[in-house]
Amino acid sequence: MPTNTYESPLSSRYASDEMLYLFSADKKFSTWRRLWVALARAEMELGLPVTQEQVEELEAHITDIDYEKAAQWEKKLRHDVMAHVHTYGELCPKAMPIIHLGATSCYVGDNTDVIIMREGLELVRNKLVQVLAKLADFAREYEALPTLGFTHFQAAQLVTVGKRATLWMNELLMDLEEVEHRISTLKLLGSKGTTGTQASFLELFEGDHEKVKELERRIAEEMGFDAVVPVSGQTYSRKMDYNVLSTLAGIAQSASKFATDLRLLCHLKEVEEPFEKN
Repeated sequence: MPTNTYESPLSSRYASDEMLYLFSADKKFSTWRRLWVALARAEMELGLPVTQEQVEELEAHITDIDYEKAAQWEKKLRHDVMAHVHTYGELCPKAMPIIHLGATSCYVGDNTDVIIMREGLELVRNKLVQVLAKLADFAREYEALPTLGFTHFQAAQLVTVGKRATLWMNELLMDLEEVEHRISTLKLLGSKGTTGTQASFLELFEGDHEKVKELERRIAEEMGFDAVVPVSGQTYSRKMDYNVLSTLAGIAQSASKFATDLRLLCHLKEVEEPFEKN
C-alpha cells in the first residue's frame, strides 16, 4: 500500500476486490478497447472499408495496455481518448487507420461509464441478496422470541425479535427491487456522434439511416445491452447518474436505519454484539 499519497478508506478498507476492479484503470481502458472492437466489427459487417484482419488485430490486444506510453501521448496531445487511440494503434498498426472511426470521445467514455455502473449494480444486487438471506435465517430463528416494541422509542407493545428483523428485510427488499429496475432499464449511449445527430456516421454510410441505426444496434448487442438511449447530445443524460446514485442512497438509508436500531437495542441490552476471545 502506498504511504506517500492519499488513499481513500472507502477503497482500502471497505470495498470488495470485485468492486475495486470495476473502477480500475484496467477495467476502464480495456472496456474502451472492447468498444472500439465492437465499432470496427459493426462497421465492417455493414460495408465500410474495415477488414477482418484489422478487427482480429484489435481483439488480440484488448488487455495489454501500456500506461506509460499512454501518459506520454496524453502529455503531447492533451487528450486522454486520442492518447489511448495512438497507444492502441502502435500495438495494432494495420488497424490504426480505423480505430475510433466516426466516433467521438464519449463513445468510449460514456458507454464505459454505463457498462461499469450496470456491473457495479449487479455486484450490489448480489450482496443485497446475501444480506437478505442471512436476515431471513435470523428472523426464522427468533420468530417466536418476545421482546418489547417501541413507538417514538417509547415502550409500546410486545413484538418478537424475528418480526423486528422483517422490518429491516422489507426495506432492503424495496432497495433490491429498485436495483433490479435500474439494471434492467439502463441503456447504452450508443454511437451518437459529436452532438447526438450521428452526422459522422451518416457521412460514412452515405446517408443510409438504416445502416446507422443498425450500427448502433450491433454495438449495443455486442456490449450486452438491449437498447440505447433514444436521443442525446454528445453525452448520455446525467439524470441516469442521478437515478443510480438515488438507488444507492436508498440502500444506505436502509442500512443506516438497520445500524441505528441495533445500536439502540445494544444500549438497552436487548441485543449484543459478540466479541472474539482476546
